[in-house]
Amino acid sequence: MITRDLLHRLPKAELHVHLDGCIRPATMIDLARAQGVTLPADDPAALARAMFVRNAQNLEEYLEKYTVTLAVMQTPGALERIAYEFVVDSAAENVRYVEVRYCPALHTPALTYAQAVEAPLAGLKRAEAETGTMARLIVCGLRTLEPRVSLDLARLAVDYRRAGVVAFDLAGSERGHPARDHAKAFEHARGNGLACTCHAGEGDGPESIRQALEICGAQRIGHGTRLHEDPDLAAYVCEHGVPLEICLTSNLHTHTVTDLARHPAADYLRRGCMVTLNTDSRLMDATTLTDEYWVAHRTLGLSRADLERVVLNTFRAAFLPEEEKTALLARVTKELSEAA
Repeated sequence: MITRDLLHRLPKAELHVHLDGCIRPATMIDLARAQGVTLPADDPAALARAMFVRNAQNLEEYLEKYTVTLAVMQTPGALERIAYEFVVDSAAENVRYVEVRYCPALHTPALTYAQAVEAPLAGLKRAEAETGTMARLIVCGLRTLEPRVSLDLARLAVDYRRAGVVAFDLAGSERGHPARDHAKAFEHARGNGLACTCHAGEGDGPESIRQALEICGAQRIGHGTRLHEDPDLAAYVCEHGVPLEICLTSNLHTHTVTDLARHPAADYLRRGCMVTLNTDSRLMDATTLTDEYWVAHRTLGLSRADLERVVLNTFRAAFLPEEEKTALLARVTKELSEAA
């Protein structure tokens, strides 16, 4: 019998989660007071309610909440603290490995690029040392910014690839902002040995996924929810084991799906696609990774075998050196076999 407690205890990994979507409400209030920022509420519970996305009609409306969190993330201390607390919170629900992403350009001109990347890396490393949860950073370009900014961010990511940055990503409003415009950034990252993922198939259709794969060379797809609209592309993604960074609750809140029971993730898994489960934005979606697994079980009907397969998929899709990944997978596989 699957219980929420069992899902909490299972070892897990997370690959798609935004740093500016995962701040503790109490921390937001502390940082706002220190920086003179006005928030929608000054009580943690009330602020959590204010940040929860209820009635967004699309991805663009959903993303408006990020302007609030970003307002308190403009100092090195804030970035370091938020990254540290995020890993501590992840470790508390038995997340053994996490890749957290963000866009350093959104922390300028208050910070230099170096400050904007070194501060969260320091927080991740401190939390990893304390909790044992491995934490790595993904640098995001934004579709709505000039392609030259994405190229600068790809260069930044490459510069820190031996310090904890494991990939380059492209995020932001999809419709009307094609990934192909940012192809040079992906080319620079790939050409310098850095892995790439790309948000696609969330705010736009399967053509966006095709661009991410064929033009940008993405090795994973962020979301990929609308993949089923192109059967040939879906077959390719499944046959070639391209990992899908699925975020169930977020997809409901961005109006990518209108009913979680009809989310295509279960069908993708049945077809052999490499499905992973992630939170995307814990604050805006009022969720945890355990919650996402619970939704997958209760709403999509995934069995324990299915969920364990998703767990292992997520570890296999991690942007880690093969030796580290193999060792981590061995430990997790043993734990799964022993979990009661």
